[in-house]
Amino acid sequence: MKTVAAWRAGVASDTGHQRLENEDRVYVDEDAGIFLVVDGLGGHAAGEKAAETAVQEIGQCLAASQGSPADRIREAITAANNRIYELAGQNEEWRGMACVLTLAIAHDDRVTAGHVGDSRLYLVWNGTVRKLTSDHSPVGEREDQGELTEQEAMLHPRRNEVFRDVGSRPREVGDDHFIEIRSLPFRPDAAFLLCSDGLSDALTSAEISSIVERYDGDAERVALELVDAANQAHGADNVSVVFVAGPEFMGAEAPGMGEARGRHAVTRFRRRSRMRRMLASRILWLVTGILMGMTLWAVFGHVSR
Repeated sequence: MKTVAAWRAGVASDTGHQRLENEDRVYVDEDAGIFLVVDGLGGHAAGEKAAETAVQEIGQCLAASQGSPADRIREAITAANNRIYELAGQNEEWRGMACVLTLAIAHDDRVTAGHVGDSRLYLVWNGTVRKLTSDHSPVGEREDQGELTEQEAMLHPRRNEVFRDVGSRPREVGDDHFIEIRSLPFRPDAAFLLCSDGLSDALTSAEISSIVERYDGDAERVALELVDAANQAHGADNVSVVFVAGPEFMGAEAPGMGEARGRHAVTRFRRRSRMRRMLASRILWLVTGILMGMTLWAVFGHVSR
C-alpha cells in the first residue's frame, strides 16, 4: 500500500562509547509510511541476529499484507517473533535471543504504532514532546504510574529489565498482553520520534524537545543531533533514532522560524478574514431577499384584497 510521502524522515544509529557492536536496527520506507526501531537483546551475536530478523520479517510481511494498519502491524510483529524463536532453537549461539521494537505506519492523517518492550514513540506538537508508548518494564511501569520521576527512572539499577519482548516464546496474532497498539491523528504541523532506550536513558524529554525544536527542514540533522547528545551524556548503550516531521512542522527554536510562523499566522488570519467577509455577504443577500419578499407580499397581497 504505497502513498505519496507527506513527511520528511531522518535516521541515525550509533554503537555508543561503551559497546563494541551495535545491536540496534532501523528500517524506513517513506513512500509506504513505515518506520521501525529495533533493539536486540541477548548479547553480541544473538542480539544482532534478533534485530536483523525482525527488520527482515516485518518488512516482508508489511509489503505483502492487506487490511487495517493495526492488523498489519500485529501480523508483522507476530511473524518476526515466531521467526526469531524458531532460529534461536536451531543455533546454540542464538539461544535466548529476542528484541524490543516500535513500529509506526503513517497513513492518511493518522499514525498507528505497534510496540513491545522499552523502545519508545514520542509525539511532537505545539512545543511539547509527549511519550505515547508505555515501557514494558518494572521501572517504566512505575514511572508511567507516577511512582518514579523521569530522572529517578533513568538512573534506576533495573532500568534495562523488560517483561515483554519479541522472540523469547511463540506467539499468536491475537495474544493478549503482547503488542501494544496506539493510533492517533497526525497533524501536518506535528512530528513523531521513534527511539531505542539508548536515547531515552540518556536524555530527558525536555532535552529531546530542545533538539527537536531546532528543526529547520533537515530531519536527518535532528536525528544525528539526538544521537550525538545521547553519546555526550554517557554513551553507555547503542542509540537509534527515527525522526519524522509533518510537512508543516517547524521547530520553535529554529533560525528564521519566528518570522516564518508570523507569515503563516498572517496567511491564516487573511484566509479567515476572507471567509468571514464571504459569509457576511451571503447573510446580507439572504436577509435582503427575505425583506424584499416580505415587502412584495405586503404590497400585492393588499392589492388583491
